[in-house]
Amino acid sequence: MSEVEVKAGLNGTNGFAVPLFGFPRIVFGELAEQGVARAQEGCEKIKAASGEMTEALRETYSSNAKSATDYGLRVIEISNANTASAIDFFAHLLGSKSVTDAFTLSAAQARKAFDTASAQNRDLWELAQSR
Repeated sequence: MSEVEVKAGLNGTNGFAVPLFGFPRIVFGELAEQGVARAQEGCEKIKAASGEMTEALRETYSSNAKSATDYGLRVIEISNANTASAIDFFAHLLGSKSVTDAFTLSAAQARKAFDTASAQNRDLWELAQSR
């Protein structure tokens, strides 16, 4: 008596309550080979899809990093220009000879600052929208 027959016992099962049938080994072998082939094919598809997703994420990250860098650099340029403008204003203000000159310089600086800020905000908005 074989080990399988001993495990099957008197009730005709293989220990898992599944009846033993006399399928030829060829059928099981072919089914197993088909299963392995399908599993390998599925793994290859998953591997290819994973590679495509990785490349897409890499490109997206690279593009986003460049956009953020460009935006940050523009903010630094704007800050530098605004600082230089403020220093120039204070230098001219210190050189003013009367209160009227100081008020005139202040009004001109306020107008210039408003126009400059509007243009800078527009530039930043366009830079943010173009990416």
